Amino acid sequence: MTRASCRGAGFSVPRRTSVRRVADAISTWAGCGYSPVAPGTVGSVAAIGIALIIEHYAGWKPISFAALAAIVLLPAIWAAGETARQAGMKDPQFVVVDEVVGQWLALGGARALNWKSYLAAFLLFRLFDIWKPFPVRQLESLPGGVGIVADDLMAGLYAALVLFLAGWFNLY
Repeated sequence: MTRASCRGAGFSVPRRTSVRRVADAISTWAGCGYSPVAPGTVGSVAAIGIALIIEHYAGWKPISFAALAAIVLLPAIWAAGETARQAGMKDPQFVVVDEVVGQWLALGGARALNWKSYLAAFLLFRLFDIWKPFPVRQLESLPGGVGIVADDLMAGLYAALVLFLAGWFNLY
């Protein structure tokens, strides 16, 4: 059915609107990014919540969350870039899929999953995401969705490394 015949049939399905909706749903993590207070933190909390559910029902280990971050990476870059372009902004605050990917990568560094490791992963990721030590801040200058997501990936990697070392020394 062509676009013209769809209109003639009484409904219209513009492709551009559908692409925007998909990009918006992914980039805002189903609307978490529209939180009026701390949207990045809300995105991180949502990522932790999903991880808790997956771990409880599917028995996933920490490395599985690093793999999940890798699987979601390309859609996240696309959606973040598309949403930023549509908004006419370099890195809109309401784009939080980058926090989700970074948070899951941080969880991938845990040696065991328990309330302490979840809390540590959350706090460490938020610390590195806000502090932005080298090269986290520099990665923001990359173009489009890559720049939006890359800094959070690096913050997640730092958090994962610290979490791994803390687990190695049985600190959680």
